[in-house]
Amino acid sequence: MAHTEMRSEPASTAELVGRLSEQVTTLVRDELTLARMELTEKGRKAGKGAGLLGASGALAGYGLGALLVTGGAALALVVPVWAAALIVTVALFAGAGVAAVIGKSQIGQTVPPAPEEAVAGGRRDVEAFMTAARSGRNL
Repeated sequence: MAHTEMRSEPASTAELVGRLSEQVTTLVRDELTLARMELTEKGRKAGKGAGLLGASGALAGYGLGALLVTGGAALALVVPVWAAALIVTVALFAGAGVAAVIGKSQIGQTVPPAPEEAVAGGRRDVEAFMTAARSGRNL
């Protein structure tokens, strides 16, 4: 905090405005420093959280692999091992194919990436303005 001197005579308006300016500058600087410190701490926590989420995703991938091996081993009790491995592989490729087809259709719905509705609305507005301008009336 800024040091204020104690005087017996009242301060002039210029001195008061000068002090106010100094105190506001100090206050803003301190608030910005506090905000920077707070954002740094939140960023640090968010980084740790993102790392933990990535690790959980990797572990889930390994878990899925282990589940597939377990399914193949269980299937090997009924059919030969090579047939069980082939069945699991075909099932995985079929799932990948279905996901690819669905993903392609989703992407196809977004093409072209231009904002068609906004462009159409803008054209309507321009046409309305031009019609009004030609007829000499205000919008």
